[in-house]
Amino acid sequence: MISKLSKSSVKEAIIYALYEGRPKTLKLFEDMDEATFRSQPHPDFSPVGWHLGHIAYTESLWLLEYSASLPCLFPQYRKLFAADGLPKSERVQLPNLGEIHDYLNTVREKVLEHLKVADIEQHESLWRFLIQHESQHCEIISFVLELVRRQELVVSCQLSVVLSSSAPPASPAPLPLCPPTFTEMIQIPAGEFEQGNDSIDALDNERPAHKVYLDTYWIDRYPVTCEQYRRFTEAGGYQNPRWWSEAGWQWLQTEQVTKPLYWCDARTYDYHPVYGVSWYEAEAYAQFVGKRLPTEAEWEKAASWDAKAKRRRTYPWGDEPPTAQSQNCNCDRLIGKTTAVDAYPTGQSAYGLYDTMGNVWEWTGSWFDGYKDFQSYPYKGYSQVYFDHKHRVLKGGSWATRPWALRSSFRNWYYPDVRQIFAGFRCAASEC
Repeated sequence: MISKLSKSSVKEAIIYALYEGRPKTLKLFEDMDEATFRSQPHPDFSPVGWHLGHIAYTESLWLLEYSASLPCLFPQYRKLFAADGLPKSERVQLPNLGEIHDYLNTVREKVLEHLKVADIEQHESLWRFLIQHESQHCEIISFVLELVRRQELVVSCQLSVVLSSSAPPASPAPLPLCPPTFTEMIQIPAGEFEQGNDSIDALDNERPAHKVYLDTYWIDRYPVTCEQYRRFTEAGGYQNPRWWSEAGWQWLQTEQVTKPLYWCDARTYDYHPVYGVSWYEAEAYAQFVGKRLPTEAEWEKAASWDAKAKRRRTYPWGDEPPTAQSQNCNCDRLIGKTTAVDAYPTGQSAYGLYDTMGNVWEWTGSWFDGYKDFQSYPYKGYSQVYFDHKHRVLKGGSWATRPWALRSSFRNWYYPDVRQIFAGFRCAASEC
């Protein structure tokens, strides 16, 4: 995201990112009570308070202990906040919010002191990695807070039903007289494109950039909308094994879900992307409409390749990062929720795809794996341990993703049964 600059300019850019990002992190915790701070609404995800401490721990570990060769400032936190320190179920025993604020502030003060004398050329990638690391954990905090909110909403709705069981049902919101159609598919001609990224910002799993040849294929111009997905649910999609893979059907029998996690019945959201779906749900819908999920390479070519210029774009619209002023995509919690899939026409890719950046992550049909000549950075456990043929790749970012973790080459990965993340999808086809 930050282009190649002089040493002083690089330091200024990193200082700017550090100062811009941290207030956004702390804003997530404004007026938060201690119960929410320690709450673990799902066993697969740590409490939000743990993520805040982990941000400080990781920054201290790599920038102060590793880079500056300083002793650990808070050795009492090493086991608690290390990624491999405690099981998630034991991470609810946290210091209070004020103590972790002090932890964050003390580490950051030392980090900024070190930056003044740091060899930025030697460790520039590390600084950029840590900025992105905080961004990624803030997105996890965002959806864990959403899970907490939804649990509270369920309790509130149950009480409301008891108190107002005799009230007449609310009328649905009226739909537009001429509703838009979002079923168009774009043909992507056969040919090579450059996948991956060798920039200084690129994480290890994005490297190296490499040429990939793809045959002609078609891909949805827009992510699948709530209105489109409703047809699947109303047609009994969750009850018909015809649309589900064997693994997906087994998952469904265990989970017994009948709609996406973040589903809203209000028709005002019909043209927003569906999200809160597992990979299995996305796969089943694609089967239902006679399509499939795009491979990671297909998604990335359609989102980033400029065939006329014969080069890869950092973002679908070009190489300028998203900002509140540019209005190219819905990200960085600027809206605080999803938007309609056609809300950002200036964010289209060269092939004409909408909404490939921000709004919701998009599942692909690919397993997460390293590219040829992959090299771990800054440690093996960041990416390589997940090259296990058990994690599916997601692309594009969400409405909560910060700009530092947004680019067409960025790769997210989760188990196919995870539906708590802000993830939707679009479909593809080999023939149309």
